[in-house]
Amino acid sequence: MKVEFKNTPLIDFSVEENRKKMEEALDYVSSQFGNHYDIVINGEKVKTGETFNSINPSNKDEIVGVFEKADIETANKAVEAASDLFKSWKNVDPFTRARYLWKAAEIMRRRRIELAAWMVMEEGKNWIEADADVAEAIDFLEFYGREMVRLGLPQPLTRRETEDNELYYIPLGAGAVIPPWNFPLAILVGMTSAAFVSGNTVVLKPASTAPTIAAKFMEILDEACLPPGVVNFLPGPGGKIGDSIVSHPKTRFIAFTGSKEVGLRINELAAKTSEGQIWIKRVILEMGGKDLIIVDKVADFDDAAGGIVASAFGYQGQKCSACSRAIILEDVYDMMVEKIVERTKNITVGPVKDQNNYMGPVIDKWAYEKILEMIEVGKKEGKLVIGGNKAPGNGFFIQPTIFKDVPPDARIAQEEIFGPVLAIIKAKDFDDALEIANGTEYGLTGSVYSRDRINLEKARRDLHVGNLYFNRKCTGALVGVHPFGGFNMSGTDSKAGGRDYLLLFTQAKAVSEIFK
Repeated sequence: MKVEFKNTPLIDFSVEENRKKMEEALDYVSSQFGNHYDIVINGEKVKTGETFNSINPSNKDEIVGVFEKADIETANKAVEAASDLFKSWKNVDPFTRARYLWKAAEIMRRRRIELAAWMVMEEGKNWIEADADVAEAIDFLEFYGREMVRLGLPQPLTRRETEDNELYYIPLGAGAVIPPWNFPLAILVGMTSAAFVSGNTVVLKPASTAPTIAAKFMEILDEACLPPGVVNFLPGPGGKIGDSIVSHPKTRFIAFTGSKEVGLRINELAAKTSEGQIWIKRVILEMGGKDLIIVDKVADFDDAAGGIVASAFGYQGQKCSACSRAIILEDVYDMMVEKIVERTKNITVGPVKDQNNYMGPVIDKWAYEKILEMIEVGKKEGKLVIGGNKAPGNGFFIQPTIFKDVPPDARIAQEEIFGPVLAIIKAKDFDDALEIANGTEYGLTGSVYSRDRINLEKARRDLHVGNLYFNRKCTGALVGVHPFGGFNMSGTDSKAGGRDYLLLFTQAKAVSEIFK
């Protein structure tokens, strides 16, 4: 058995050796731009004759990779292949399945800086964010491997004389894993590895804006000698392809992370029984958020301002946990607004190949236009105090933007923007702040900065979010430390990175035998 799980520490890029390695990795990744990647079904490369491009959002003229575009026919083939292989993969010993994860984790460590460099170029993550993404992916592999070993052991039951009783966890079947683009390695690896280490087989449909890093994960699984067909790689458009996979009668489960709208559609499609379907499909959804940070009148105000800025503008606000609402008590409101704005002025925006740029581009043209549209809405709903425009460059760059005096029911205080836009809302007192915080359809993450124990305990009880933090930012959940998932329209509270997560990909079977 491996040693006790520990989170992977981040790389310090202020160290010259580490900085040089990243610069070399970025040059290597750039030299690989334009490479072609196939669909992979049952270990075989498949072409459809139609392709799409993944581009560098920091430079729209650069093609990161060219991908075969899956169609309904290939989607159906992938589900059939996964379903066929499940018959043998389900019988592989849980310890053996765990070792595939640990082997993949070791390969990932060797390729760590290269993988981070791919995300700098394909997703516009700065160096620290990209490395954190890889570190989290490694943690998922290590953690879920250990969890499978734990679940593979005899489970505790109340014993009865003359009976031999067992309970064990068996896999569900062939399933669809549909990860997001914003954590294109970490969340993809977490969802996919949890599914197959539990004994399931997978049709992996990566986000069309982040397929290259997914292809690199397929390379890692191949090097780890995972049997062909355990994970099938199906890049392509999310609409028809996604619907086809979700609706297929042999699809047993769907694990999805992404927008509320797409998640609800998946839930609706999965609830409809297809001809030949013999089970109720299990749906695991991690959707959006309208996350918040409350600042009490008795808080460390500098710490709170730093936490708000980091949570709002880290990775351009493109995290489901990003702080998009700062709810500040009126006693300290003006002072806190000033502190937040002053810190935001120091943010640099530009291509994140340059280590000095904290904020890179948003992911693509669609996101760019949507965010700019919501900024215009915000100019009518609140008072713009900083930003509010495009940023220069041949990419999808937007200035970090803050609005103050925003009504709690304003669109920018209710709708997920998924970009570098922060709405600051004034609360009369702490009870009012809690009411404002709970006043959206989401319930993913929240944070409270306060030294008042009574208020902290009140928030512990009444603030309805899946991940609640005190006196720290509302982003940056760690595997094993902060099991992640939210309430209401934020999803099914899957608690990724927690001890309950693999149970979502398994079903419990009880067996009793009387000896006579």
